[in-house]
Amino acid sequence: MEVFDLYDLNRIRTGETIERGQKPPAGRYHLVIHVCIFNQEDQMLIQKRSENKTGWAGLWDVSVGGAAQKGDSSQQAAHRELMEELSLDYDFSLVRPAVTVNFPNGFDDIYLIQLDLEPSRLRLQDNEVEEVKWASQEEIKAMIQNGEFIPYHLSLIDLLFEYRFHPGLFH
Repeated sequence: MEVFDLYDLNRIRTGETIERGQKPPAGRYHLVIHVCIFNQEDQMLIQKRSENKTGWAGLWDVSVGGAAQKGDSSQQAAHRELMEELSLDYDFSLVRPAVTVNFPNGFDDIYLIQLDLEPSRLRLQDNEVEEVKWASQEEIKAMIQNGEFIPYHLSLIDLLFEYRFHPGLFH
C-alpha cells in the first residue's frame, strides 16, 4: 500500500498522509513527478503504459511519472521512479524541476534531462511500462490528437521541448 505525504498551499509538509486512491482533503495537496528524457536528436523518450494500470492504461506518456512516497523529496521521487520504471540510475541531488504544474490535488514537478541511450537496452518494469521509444515533438502532439497519448495540453509539450535547452522565463 502506497502512502503519500500531504502538503499545505505553500508546499510545506503537514505531517498528514493519505493512501493511494484517496483524495486529499480541502487545502491539502500531494506531490507527483515526471521525468522527460531528451536525446541529441530533439526527441523525447516516451513510454507506453501497461494495460494493467488503473489510469491511462495502454496510452503513451512522457518518459517517467509517479507519486512521491511518504518521506520522499521531489528529487528522491524522481530518482526512485526512474529506477523502478526504466532501471536508470540518475543523480537528481543537484537538479531542480524545470517546471512545476499545480493541479487541483497537488503539485507536479517535471524534470528535463538529457541522455542518449538505446531504448532496447532498458529494463522496463513489466507491471508499469510495456514499451519505450524516441519521439519528436510533432509525433507526440499527433499522438495526443489521435488519442494514443495521455491528453496533455499541446502547449505543455511545446514548453517541455523549449525548456530542455532554456529553462525559465528568459533565454
